[in-house]
Amino acid sequence: MDTSKRLEPTLSMADRVYAVLHESIMSGEFPVGYRLRIRDLAALVGTSEMPVREAIRRLEEAGFAERVPHRGSVVKGLDLAELVHAYDVRLLLEVEATRLGVDRIGDEGIAEMREGLIEMRRAIAEGRVMDYLDLDEAVLGVLYEASGNPVLVDTLRSLWAQCRAYKTVGARSALDKPDNDALWRHQERLVDTVESGDAEAAAAVTRESLVSATDRIKAQLRDQKKKEQGKE
Repeated sequence: MDTSKRLEPTLSMADRVYAVLHESIMSGEFPVGYRLRIRDLAALVGTSEMPVREAIRRLEEAGFAERVPHRGSVVKGLDLAELVHAYDVRLLLEVEATRLGVDRIGDEGIAEMREGLIEMRRAIAEGRVMDYLDLDEAVLGVLYEASGNPVLVDTLRSLWAQCRAYKTVGARSALDKPDNDALWRHQERLVDTVESGDAEAAAAVTRESLVSATDRIKAQLRDQKKKEQGKE
C-alpha cells in the first residue's frame, strides 16, 4: 500500500492514520474480516503504535471495524441481511431527496451532473472502479444537496459509506461483463429527467435503480441460505 500520497500534513497523526486505514477499507484493500494488527499497521504507515490504536478505536466507533474474540479488531462489513435494511432506508430517503433536488436544482447543477456523468463513463472505460464509485456519489450528491437539507445529505453519505464494500464488489463484477451499461444507464436517465424538470420521473428512476440493487442483494441472500442449509 502506497501511503505517500494519502497522508495530509495538516492533520494530526491519528487523523492521518485514520484516513489511510479508512481509504484502505473503502477501496477493498482491507477486505471484510481483515485483522487490524496494531504493530503491523504502525510499520506499514511508518508511525508509532499509539496513533494506530486511536485510529482503530475511531474505526470501531464509526462502524468500520469491530472487536472479535481471540482476533482483536477486524474490518467489519454489513452482512446481506443488513444490506437489505440499508438499501430499504436508502430507497425511502433517496427518492425524496431526488424529488426535492429536481425542484430546486439550477442549470449550473445540471451541468455539473452532466460533467460528472462524462467522467464516470471514462472511469468505467478505464476500469477505475473506485473513481467510478466516487463520481457516481458525486453526481447524486449534486442533486441531493440541491434539496437544501444537509441532514438528509449527511445521512445518505453515511449509508453510502456503509454500502461501499458491497458496491465495490458489484461494480468490479459488472466491469468484467462485455455489456456494462448497468453501471451508467440509470445515472444517464436520471440526469435526463432532472434536466427535463420532471420530479416524479426522476424519482421513479431513483426508485428503479435502488429496487434493482436490493433485488440483487436479496437473491444473494437466498443463495447464501441455500448453501448454509445444504451444509446442515
